[in-house]
Amino acid sequence: MKYFIALCIAVGFLASCGSSKTETTSVGSTAAAAKNNNPHYVISVKVGGESIGEIEIELFKDLAPKHVRNFDSLVSVGFYNGTAFHRVIPGFVIQGGDPNSKSKPKNTWGFGDPGQTKVPAEFNSTPHKRGIVSAARSNDPNSATSQFFICVDDASSLDNKYTVYGQVVRGMEVADKIVNLPRDERDNPIEKAEMMVTKK
Repeated sequence: MKYFIALCIAVGFLASCGSSKTETTSVGSTAAAAKNNNPHYVISVKVGGESIGEIEIELFKDLAPKHVRNFDSLVSVGFYNGTAFHRVIPGFVIQGGDPNSKSKPKNTWGFGDPGQTKVPAEFNSTPHKRGIVSAARSNDPNSATSQFFICVDDASSLDNKYTVYGQVVRGMEVADKIVNLPRDERDNPIEKAEMMVTKK
C-alpha cells in the first residue's frame, strides 16, 4: 500500500496547501514547554554522492510519544541510513524514510514494507506549518511506519489528519534544496537524495 499524504493528489488541494514562505522554522509555543527535554536528530543528505548539508529536527515526545519512540528505535539501528527522500513537491513537502529506497527499484519507492510495525494516529493541535515533521501513512489513519515528511510551506489542510511529531530547528535551506531537485513524473528526484540520520 502506498504511503503518502493521500489528500494531496488533487491539483486543487496542492494549490490550497501553499501559503507565504517564512524563514522561521519553529512552530511557536505548542511544544515550547517540553523543548528542553525533546530529542534532536541530524539528517545528513547527499545527492549524487555529494553532501548538500544537514537538517536538524526536534521531536515532540509529549505530543506524539508513540511516533517519537518509533522514530528513535529506527534511528538506533541505523534504519534510515541509505534511504531517500523519494517524493519532493515544491510548495508542499519532501517525503522519505521508505526502506524500499535503499536498494529496490525506484518504482517501489513509497510503497513501504508491509511487515513494518504500524503506529496508531496521535493527531494533535500543532499546525502543519513550514518546517513541521509529520508521519506519512496510507488511507488508514493508524498505518504510519517509518516514512515521514517535512513541510516546506504551510499546509493547513493536513491539520488533524496526519500526526505532527517534530519540527526542523536547523537546515530548512537544505530542505529547500531537496524540494527543488529535478524530479520525474512521480515527483521522485532524478538523482537519489540519500539520508543518514543520527541522534544528537
